[in-house]
Amino acid sequence: MALAIVLPISGVWAERFSLASKIAVALLFFLYGARLPREAVVAGLIRWRLHLTVLSLNFILYPLLSLLWGLLPAFLLAPPLTAGMTYLCCLPSTVQSNVALVASAKGDVAAAVCAASASNLLGVVLAPALVGLLMHAQGAAISIDAIEGIVIQLLLPFAAGQLVHPWLGKTLDRHKAKLSIYDRFTIMMIVYSAFSAAIIGNVWRQVTPLQLLTLALLCGALFTFVIMLAIRVSRLQRFPVEDEIVVAICGTQKGLVVGIPMASLIFPAASVGLIVLPLMIYHQIQLIACAVIAGRYARRTEAARSPA
Repeated sequence: MALAIVLPISGVWAERFSLASKIAVALLFFLYGARLPREAVVAGLIRWRLHLTVLSLNFILYPLLSLLWGLLPAFLLAPPLTAGMTYLCCLPSTVQSNVALVASAKGDVAAAVCAASASNLLGVVLAPALVGLLMHAQGAAISIDAIEGIVIQLLLPFAAGQLVHPWLGKTLDRHKAKLSIYDRFTIMMIVYSAFSAAIIGNVWRQVTPLQLLTLALLCGALFTFVIMLAIRVSRLQRFPVEDEIVVAICGTQKGLVVGIPMASLIFPAASVGLIVLPLMIYHQIQLIACAVIAGRYARRTEAARSPA
C-alpha cells in the first residue's frame, strides 16, 4: 500500500504487471487446490451438525448481515466500501490460520481441517455467486468478463489442483513455509496493483476519515456479533468445548488469500483497492481477537483437565 502511494504503477508497465499477477493467481489456486485434503472433507461429513453450523455462519448469516450495509448513508460509508463489506461477507473461511488457532485453543484439529476445507471448496463457487446475487440486489452486477475470469483463473486451476492432490499433496505439505511465502507474495502483487489503480484514478478522494472510522467499527462489531452468536448456538446444540472452539473460530474467519485475488477478477481495477480494504481490516481484527480467544479457551481446557 505504501509503495503504491509513493510509486504507483501505470501505463504499459501496469498492463504487464497485471498479466504477471493473473498468472501468479492461477498458480496460487492450483497449489491451493492441490493442498486441500479431500479425504478430510469426506471424513468430516459424519460430523454433519458441526460442519453445517460452520457453513451456515459462513454462507448464510454473513450474507444476510451484508444487507444492512445498504441502509447506511453515503457520508458514513462510501459506495466502494459498502461493496467491500458485502464482498467480505460472501467469502469462505481460511484454512491455515483456522487450524493453527484451533490447535492453540486445544480444540478438535481434525474437525477444524474438515470445516475449513469444506468452506474453501464450496467458497470458490459460492462466493462469486453470492456476490453477484447481493450486488444485483443493491443495483450492481458482475460482468460476463468477471465470470470468465473466475472460471479460467480460479475454478479451473483449483480443479486441476484437486485432481493432482493424491500425487502432490504430501510433497506440498512438506513445503508449507515456502508456499506460505508465495501466498503472501501473490497478495502483495495484487494489493500493489489495486492500490496503484486507486491512486491513479483518485479513488481515495471518495473516502473521508469518518468513513474509515465507521468501517473499522463495523468490522469490529460484525466479528463480535458473529462470534458471540456462534458460541451461543454451539452451546444450545450441546457441542463439547472442543467443537465449540471449531465453530467459534472457523465460523468467523474470512479468507484473505482467496478474497483478494477473487476481488481483482470481479471488480473494476480502479475500485479494487477500496473494495478489499474492509477485508484487510477485518482480517487483522479476526487474527488478533481469535488469538486472544484461543488463549482463553486453552487455559480453560487445561484447568478442566488438571486434577483438583
